[in-house]
Amino acid sequence: MNNIFKILTFIIITGVIISGILTPLPDIMNIQAEKMDEGAFRQAAIFRVIFFHVPMAWLSVLAFFISMVHSVNHLRKNDLIYDTKAYSAAGIGFLFCLLATVTGSVWAKFQWGSFWNWDPRETSIFILLLIYGAYFALRSAIDAPEQRAKLASVYAIIAFVTVPFFIFIMPRIVETLHPDPIINPQGKIHMNSTMRVIFFSSLAGFTLLFFWLYKLKIRSELLRNKKHLN
Repeated sequence: MNNIFKILTFIIITGVIISGILTPLPDIMNIQAEKMDEGAFRQAAIFRVIFFHVPMAWLSVLAFFISMVHSVNHLRKNDLIYDTKAYSAAGIGFLFCLLATVTGSVWAKFQWGSFWNWDPRETSIFILLLIYGAYFALRSAIDAPEQRAKLASVYAIIAFVTVPFFIFIMPRIVETLHPDPIINPQGKIHMNSTMRVIFFSSLAGFTLLFFWLYKLKIRSELLRNKKHLN
């Protein structure tokens, strides 16, 4: 089953990368080209970044949520295994958050002419990187495992409270350069059928990759902790 899981993850992500890059734009974009000038239409090609940017952002939120849940479990049960799981999830979440920032910057360069514009969404994700960067700094500053786990758990819970605000709320209450959400207020998805297949395959593939990395990270941390104890 483990090998099947790995093979399935590899196949899906490989297919998404190839399809996302090579599928001709006019066949996948649900845009009215006749209403766009030539330059705007060329810039619209960068929309294929959503096949990677949105899953990265989604997985960072998922990872930070998992970290928060295990932090709560640690405070309730005082078991260091939950701290290890919380730390592992936060680490992978930070990685995906960074990747979401990079892919978003690529989008910004083509759409807005600069990799960084301090748009509300860019500012929000930058603040999240600082918040969770401080989480790792806190852990590295405390040597005692029990004390480190307890303080880190409290911090992870408080940190996650900010995630919905910075990801979902703040960018919607202030003026932003960012395009409209993929799903509009009426619940309609701005994609045709081909684009939907690629997009949701990307979500599924990168979610599988996340859990694979998460499992490996937990194993790595447990082995490291065991080595330190010995």
